[in-house]
Amino acid sequence: MNIEDKIKLIVDALEDVKAQDITVLDTGKLTSLFERMVIASGTSNRQTRALADNVRVKVKEADEYVGNTEGEDSGDWVLLDLGDVIVHVMLPAVRAHYNLEELWGAAEAARARHVQADH
Repeated sequence: MNIEDKIKLIVDALEDVKAQDITVLDTGKLTSLFERMVIASGTSNRQTRALADNVRVKVKEADEYVGNTEGEDSGDWVLLDLGDVIVHVMLPAVRAHYNLEELWGAAEAARARHVQADH
């Protein structure tokens, strides 16, 4: 499965359980560990766990790699390792506090400025 199809599968699985504010970041130029990062919010600990579980089930059904899952005990922030995609499902307050979009976006912008300066 190519990366675009995998992202569509993940986003569809999140939408099935009514995830909020789904964001996909292209991290391929920033790290060799994964190609994309998907961030979504759930309205409760129960929903964040259900969102992560639905993604895990759908990815497994597609015979794709599903690695470790972290954070299911509390449900505040659940992280799924899907190999070339990392999925973060967070409560809105946790998401706002850690602001991964800005952190990774700022890193991408800095890298772009560095690459332009080299030319």
